[in-house]
Amino acid sequence: MEMYNLLLVDDEADVLQAMKRKIDWEALGFCLAGTAENGQEALELAEQLHIDVVLTDIKMPYMDGLTLCRKLKENYRNMKVVIYSGFDDFEFAREAVHLEAEEYLLKPISAKDITEVFTRIKGKLDQEFSEYRNLNKLSEYYRKSLPAMREQLMMGILEGRISGDRVRSMMETYEMKLDASCYVVSILYPESGPGEDMGQNGQFMTLPLKEMAQDYLRERVDFYSTLFLDQVIFVFMLHDKEEMDKVLYHLDQICKMSARVLQIPVTAAVGLACDQVEELRTSYQEALNALEYHTILGGGQVIYIHDIEPSLKDFISPAEYDFQNLIHAVKVGDRKETDAAIADFMNNIRKTSISPSQYQLLFMELLTELVKIGRSYKLHTKQIFGEHSGSWQELYKYISIEDLEGWLQEVCTNLRHTFRHERRDSTARLTEQAREYIEEHYRENDLSADSLCRYLNVTAAYFSTIFKKEVGMSFVAYLTKIRLEHAVELLRTTEDKTYVIAEAVGYTEPNYFSYVFKKQYGISPSKYRTSLSDEERKQS
Repeated sequence: MEMYNLLLVDDEADVLQAMKRKIDWEALGFCLAGTAENGQEALELAEQLHIDVVLTDIKMPYMDGLTLCRKLKENYRNMKVVIYSGFDDFEFAREAVHLEAEEYLLKPISAKDITEVFTRIKGKLDQEFSEYRNLNKLSEYYRKSLPAMREQLMMGILEGRISGDRVRSMMETYEMKLDASCYVVSILYPESGPGEDMGQNGQFMTLPLKEMAQDYLRERVDFYSTLFLDQVIFVFMLHDKEEMDKVLYHLDQICKMSARVLQIPVTAAVGLACDQVEELRTSYQEALNALEYHTILGGGQVIYIHDIEPSLKDFISPAEYDFQNLIHAVKVGDRKETDAAIADFMNNIRKTSISPSQYQLLFMELLTELVKIGRSYKLHTKQIFGEHSGSWQELYKYISIEDLEGWLQEVCTNLRHTFRHERRDSTARLTEQAREYIEEHYRENDLSADSLCRYLNVTAAYFSTIFKKEVGMSFVAYLTKIRLEHAVELLRTTEDKTYVIAEAVGYTEPNYFSYVFKKQYGISPSKYRTSLSDEERKQS
């Protein structure tokens, strides 16, 4: 049976004990996660525990039940709150309804009342959780989302953000079949006429352009198409590279149809054919390069990068996904993943005969990528390249292709260790900054985790995880500890009244300060001071 976490809140200890003792919460499907004696304490517990339902009295010191309900709903929208009161006051009941409390109960509350209310809440929670977990509903949502997810995956492949084994794995997950002997990417780009600015209309025209092109190409050639900003992107799946002439012919027909039917000039920019899905990023980049020539050659026609830059075939163009695979492994992978990425990178190079000038170009691109990630961690070139750092731009002269794999393993291993150390230092620095900020601002009664995170420029979720891991307690618990330590010091060294000390350490409500103090030290602040005086007299 699904068990939901329950928090009981009442300022009368005997009431809390009675509700704990007389109600079989587990039989109702609830686990008693904690109790609190006022709204402020309940709010702090809610930050630390995964609470599903709160049962609270309305009249309590420091923070009443209605205020607690409002704050809980602000922070935890789906949390259920049940309010009870000894006052048959219409205004209280109306406010409870306004705050979307599940129930407003009047004292005395019987076990039967509790059972009926919480049976109803249990059913409601079961239904909500079931809807979230409903496999049929999830499957239906997944099916509806698949087209958009496939488009995102395709753009991730084309832009090189998804690479290596992840490409095939995600294609299988999204049921995306791109089986072919070779591929080529083309971009259809709607042009504006002289003195015209297509602007938003240009993006609107991509929709009918895509439909028209798909209708024409269907039954003629295999393809996958997607929209990206003001581009219609086609990935053609060919049996062999000899079919390129057929693709170029069809694209030319589409350009002519667009001028006649849509009355807009359309440029079809085409990259070179590639052998693998993982190389689509290169073909797409080549198509983008070809598109740049439309301002020189004029739009409304097919622009094939091979015709414009025929010398490209004479140069090795190391696929950028290899760099990204390698860099990803260095940043977040382990030794095994990094070695595998290096091996893949080297295998890709060995498959192509490479000239000295091509090797120099490849090596400089590789060095640039390594320098970029090193600089992101504020590393100097010496920390990245070691003894050759003074002339790292000319490293290719000293490291041959045969030595490249060993050199990469040495550099990447060093970087991995450095990054891990830097991340540990970063975590320690963040925690220390948080400690210092709390120490400087603990007197401010509105100090919160949110204000601290804004200062540190990190998310609350990340900060909460890091801080608790490093310090061993939550932000709220640590702030309370610091405030009470300073309160003890003031009690020991000054004659200030308790309410003055409470305000000095960040508590606006003196009674709540006394409550927190007594909960921590077992006695009230005034008795603590008296015990200090007695101790000093004994010692003297």
